[in-house]
Amino acid sequence: MPEDHEQSVVRRKKLQALRARGVNPYPNDFRPDHTADDLHARCEGLAEAALASIAPVRVAGRIVGLRDFGKAGFLHLQDRAGRIQVHARRDRLSEAAFELYRTFDLGDMVGVGGRPFRTRTGELTVEADDVRLLAKVRRIFRTRAAVVAYLRSFLAARDYVEVETPMMQPIPGGAAARPFVTHHNALDVDLYLRIAPELYLKRLVVGGLERVFELSRVFRNEGLSTRHNPEFTMLEFYQAYATYEDLMVLTEEMLSGLARDVTGGTAVEYGGEAIELAPPWPRRTMVELVAEQAGVPAERLLERDAIAALAARHAIAVRPEMSAGHLLGALFEVLVEPGLVQPTFVTQFPVELSPLARRNDHDPRFVDRFELIVARQEIANAFSELNDPEDQRARFEEQRRARAAGDLEAHVMDEDYLRALEHGLPPTAGEGIGVDRLVMILTGATSIREVILFPHLRPEPQT
Repeated sequence: MPEDHEQSVVRRKKLQALRARGVNPYPNDFRPDHTADDLHARCEGLAEAALASIAPVRVAGRIVGLRDFGKAGFLHLQDRAGRIQVHARRDRLSEAAFELYRTFDLGDMVGVGGRPFRTRTGELTVEADDVRLLAKVRRIFRTRAAVVAYLRSFLAARDYVEVETPMMQPIPGGAAARPFVTHHNALDVDLYLRIAPELYLKRLVVGGLERVFELSRVFRNEGLSTRHNPEFTMLEFYQAYATYEDLMVLTEEMLSGLARDVTGGTAVEYGGEAIELAPPWPRRTMVELVAEQAGVPAERLLERDAIAALAARHAIAVRPEMSAGHLLGALFEVLVEPGLVQPTFVTQFPVELSPLARRNDHDPRFVDRFELIVARQEIANAFSELNDPEDQRARFEEQRRARAAGDLEAHVMDEDYLRALEHGLPPTAGEGIGVDRLVMILTGATSIREVILFPHLRPEPQT
């Protein structure tokens, strides 16, 4: 039985036991009179005698720490403003209240009445005279709200206009992903939940909105994992008369400022590792990084036979239709990405992996693109946009051939977008940032399910 299912069974049994004793596990009559920060501020600098003279207080929050020693124990409650410790003792609480305390679990929302004091280690603590079981809010979602607010204000301050583009699209475009399909009854046409707003945002740049952004849900019909949810939040923004190099500077400023705003500094801990978000961040080409990890000369990675042999040695399935660029991307995912912990801009992607990006002027085998990798996962993807309609058509044709050969994530031909390009897309750079993964990094959450209020979960087996 899965661990979370076992925990659910235990919780339901505790709820049944509480109801059997006449305890309402979801009351609505407890009113705290202090937040954690209020209480800390009120008691700061007070001697024990002064603390003892304070009238009983009432606090409430979610249990984020729980230490039980049999006849006594400590709780850490997190409310909207901060954290406070609670001491629960058998000889101070009523028998019923102490038995209720013994049913508490991490994550429960509780209310406590009692007097403040300091432990021998000097920590401000509420000595519980009464405890109540209440309901459930998480710090992580307040942080998420602050992240979204900061991103919007950062871009608005730089003259970006927030827009809304269609959620349902006749052609799924803007990324390599399988779409969800729906049907419009009135029009009798199939539509696709968007996998990215990219092509619509670039249409707006063609139409004269030189700086635009959208912060919204996108949908990709892919697997579930600690880093993937089929419905997730993405920030996409586009700036005319800019390059991907300009966006590297902008991204450093935006994300380091965001970290300071929501965490108080640029150093965060994720998965037990210290991550420093203060710029500047390294800029390394994909070829350099793969060559470094594989221990081969960089020029060998541009030869199809040589890179195919290297890929096979690293257990990568090599198919005849895979070019040197495809194999380079696969080797990067196997050899390099798992070792990139600190923020790193990976630049110069093969053109085969980037059907919407502008070719590099000095080496047309590559495009002017970067991915930002932090804590072994992609956080952002950006490039100088391809604005040559003939080159874009040729890329779409190549993607169509790949799709016909069985690649269900290959881009679909989009004639309407090609017509937009023919009207003239100015030199433009665009970027997409995964908001859920960004919140994970800033809060230390190791699963995307922890930062989404209603994540998609596998159905429980019916018994």
